[in-house]
Amino acid sequence: MDKRLKIAIFQMDIVWENPAANCRKAAEWIEREAAGADLVVLPEMFATGFSMDPASIAQETDGEVVTFMRDLAVKTGKAIITSVAIRDHVRRTEPETGYFNRLFFFTPDGVWLTYNKRHLFRMGGEHEKYVEGASRLIVHYKGFRICPMICYDLRFPVFSRNRRDYDVLVYVACWPEARRHAWSSLLRARAIENLAYVVGVNRCGEEPGNVYSGDSVILDYLGQPLAEAVPSRECMVSATVSMDELEAFRQKFPAYLDADDFVLTED
Repeated sequence: MDKRLKIAIFQMDIVWENPAANCRKAAEWIEREAAGADLVVLPEMFATGFSMDPASIAQETDGEVVTFMRDLAVKTGKAIITSVAIRDHVRRTEPETGYFNRLFFFTPDGVWLTYNKRHLFRMGGEHEKYVEGASRLIVHYKGFRICPMICYDLRFPVFSRNRRDYDVLVYVACWPEARRHAWSSLLRARAIENLAYVVGVNRCGEEPGNVYSGDSVILDYLGQPLAEAVPSRECMVSATVSMDELEAFRQKFPAYLDADDFVLTED
């Protein structure tokens, strides 16, 4: 029997550094517009915008935003992916704390899995404010293996590479309109080269110093759009992905069998 996953993406106009307003907005849209969806994806730092003032906006892992989203996933029966600014121990065995741009995969049974953003956006000073992550996350959900990442990770194909361990690659982002061509081009490249569905969810609207056009999309394994958000407009769109179709294409065109599994060096 073909496994199918309905994915809804919310191209959200984030209210700057206002978690209460953004949580309400996310809940209203998901409850109203995401009927039948198995998975809902929101932009990066959906509760605050891409703020470089983590001391003011970051919460504990069990803070109000995370608790709200966990309960929303349970209430709606949908998995939810987004990222939140979190204050936590830099290392579990040491008392030092730091700030993380942390992705959460909330499941309908009240569990969450996390990934700390690996590639911090140097040009925006993110590397000076947040602690980088070390490893990626693979989530098994409804018969699909999902690899969620954050924004700037999209520019690094080695880290994003499919090691035959995922079927859906997800990027949540606050990616400015000035670089929208790179966003759209790289999403398609990741889908084509990794023989996987790719989901890119970007915010729209404005925040101090940046304008966002969104350009959110769900792509198939050929880099072709299954669903596209209207640029620069808050909206939710959805598409259903098929495991049978993906596996059939992988068998027909098994480029992964010729993938390099070593680092090339000069003679």
